[in-house]
Amino acid sequence: MLLVIAVVCTFCAPQKEKIPPVTTMEESTGKVIIYQVMTRLFGNTTTTNKPYGTIEENGVGKFNDINDAALKGIKDMGVTHVWYTGIIEHAMLTDYSKFGIQRDDADVVKGRAGSPYAIKDYYDVNPDLAVDVKNRMKEFEALVDRTHKQGMKVLIDFVPNHVARVYKSDQKPQGVKDLGEGDNNAIAFSPKNNFYYLPGQSFVVPKHNNPFAKDTLVTSFDGKFTEIPAKVTGNDQFTASPGINEWYETVKLNYGIDIQQGRQKHFDPVPDTWTKMRDILLYWTAKKVDGFRCDMAEMVPVEFWNWAIPQIKIANPDIIFIAEIYNPAAYKSYLETGKFNYLYDKVQLYDTLRLLLKGERSTNDIHDIQESLKGINRHMVHFLENHDEQRIASKYFAGNAWHAVPAMAVSATVDQGAVMIYFGQEVGEPGLGVEGFGGDDGRTTIFDYWGVPEHQKWVNGGKYNGDSLSTDQKQLRQFYVDLLKLAGSNPAITEGDYYDITDSNIKAKNFSKDVLAYIRNKGDERLLILATFNKTEVPIKVQIPSEVATKIGLNANGNYSGIDLLSKNNEFKLSSQLQFELTAKPYSAYIIKLK
Repeated sequence: MLLVIAVVCTFCAPQKEKIPPVTTMEESTGKVIIYQVMTRLFGNTTTTNKPYGTIEENGVGKFNDINDAALKGIKDMGVTHVWYTGIIEHAMLTDYSKFGIQRDDADVVKGRAGSPYAIKDYYDVNPDLAVDVKNRMKEFEALVDRTHKQGMKVLIDFVPNHVARVYKSDQKPQGVKDLGEGDNNAIAFSPKNNFYYLPGQSFVVPKHNNPFAKDTLVTSFDGKFTEIPAKVTGNDQFTASPGINEWYETVKLNYGIDIQQGRQKHFDPVPDTWTKMRDILLYWTAKKVDGFRCDMAEMVPVEFWNWAIPQIKIANPDIIFIAEIYNPAAYKSYLETGKFNYLYDKVQLYDTLRLLLKGERSTNDIHDIQESLKGINRHMVHFLENHDEQRIASKYFAGNAWHAVPAMAVSATVDQGAVMIYFGQEVGEPGLGVEGFGGDDGRTTIFDYWGVPEHQKWVNGGKYNGDSLSTDQKQLRQFYVDLLKLAGSNPAITEGDYYDITDSNIKAKNFSKDVLAYIRNKGDERLLILATFNKTEVPIKVQIPSEVATKIGLNANGNYSGIDLLSKNNEFKLSSQLQFELTAKPYSAYIIKLK
C-alpha cells in the first residue's frame, strides 16, 4: 500500500409573482475558489506612487487591462470565481462632470479615488475604470464576457447598508426614483423613508488635516458640507458630527427598523428600501453577474434577505450570495432564514490562524472552531487577506509571506467551504507606504490611486507572465497554484469528512500546540493534513488514532509507504501502529494522501 505525502510550502422589471418559500440551505457543489481583484489597482502599471496622487500621476487600472492573459493567469491558479471590487460608481474626487456625473465634495470623500463602499449610483459603474467613459458599462460587460469565456464566474460587491453622503443616479432606468427622493426628512424615522434623519441638526464635517491645501484641482475641502437635516452615518452613528474614524462619508439606509425605539420592526407593508434594493440586484443579475459579496450584510435585517434573495434566484437559480458577517451567533440565521450561500469566516478561523502565527493560540483551537460550525462548515469563506485586512507580508501581520503557508493550507483544506485570496497575496505584496487616506497601515489602499509594486512584477507591463518576479516570488506563487488546484479538485477536500487528530497527538506528547493535524476523507481518498506553526525545525511524531483509522478504512497491520506528491522524491514509512515521524520545517504544511 502507498502513503503519498505532498508538501504544499474566485437587471429588468421587479418580480410580480408570488415567491415560493425556501426552507433549506442550498447544497454546496465543489469548492469555490475566489480571487479578489481591486479593479482600480489590478492592471495599473504606473509606478509613481505619490501620496494622494491624481489619476494622471499615479495611474489607474481599467476594465480593459484585465485581458485574456490576465484571466488565464488567474484561472491557472484553480480559481472558480473572480470578485471584482469597486465596480459600482462611488464618490470620488476626479472630475467627470463633462460626462453628466455630479462632482463630489472632498469633505465627504475618503482619499482622492474614494471608497468603493460609498456608492453614489447603484445603476452605473466607476468611470475611473473605463477607457471610453461614455461606454463604461459596455467595457464592464465585455470584462464579464471575457471572464466567462475563461471558465470563471463573476462576483461584484453589493453595498446594501449605506450609500455616499450624496446619492444621485444619472443612469437609473426610466421610472426608478432615487434613494431618498420621496423621503419626509422632517421626521427621524418612517418605514416609507430610505434614510434616517436628525431633524433640527446640520451635518458637521469631522476635523482632519487637508491633504489638498495646495491642490487647485480640489477646492471643496473646506470643512463645509451642507446636509440639513443631517442623516445618520453608515455605521449607525446617530449624531450630526461623526468622528474621523467613523464611516462619515456614508449614510445609513433604512430597512424599516426604528433603531432608536428598541429596534422596532415595520415590515408590513414592505418598506420602500426593500423594493429599491431588490431591483438593483435584479439589474446587475441581468448583466450576467454570477454572485454578490454583500457588504456588512448583518447590518441589514435578515428578513430583507429572506424576501429578496429567492426573488433574485428566480432570475438566476445559480447566483450566489456571500455575507460579510462578524457575529457567529447570527450565522445560522443568515444561512437558513437569510438564504445566503456563504459567510465570512473572519472572527473565528482568520483571527485564530493569525494569532497562531504569532504563537498566541493553540492548534487545538482549530478543531473547536470546526465543531462550532458543524453542519454549516461548507458555507464558510476562508481567507488570510482581503481589502480590509493587513497584508501577510506586512510588518503588522507575519512580516514574511512564506510564514503563512500553514495557515493558508488550513484555510484551503479544513472543510468544504470556499477559500479566497487577494490579488498580490500570491507574490508576497507587503502593502508598504503611505498611499493617502489609509496611511501606513499594512493594507493596500482602497481610497487612493496607486500602483501595487510586487503585483506589478507579475503584471509585467500587461503581459501577465510573471517574468519580472524574483525566484522566491515565483516559488511562492507556485505554492498557491499547487495548493488551490489540489483544494479545488481532490474529493476528500471538496466533499469529504473531517477528523481531528491534533488533540490526541498533543496529549501523547507527539508534538506541541504549534502543530495541527487532521484527516479529510471521501471513500478511498484519504488525506492527512499537517500544518506546522513552529518557528524552528522540530522533530515530530504523528499517530493516527485507531478509532479514526477504522472510520477511514485503514488497516493497522498494513504496510504503508509514502512519497512527496509534488517533488516526487521524499519517501516515508508508516509503522504498523499507524505512526510516522518527520522533521517539521518552520511554517510548513503537508498534505498526505493515504492508500
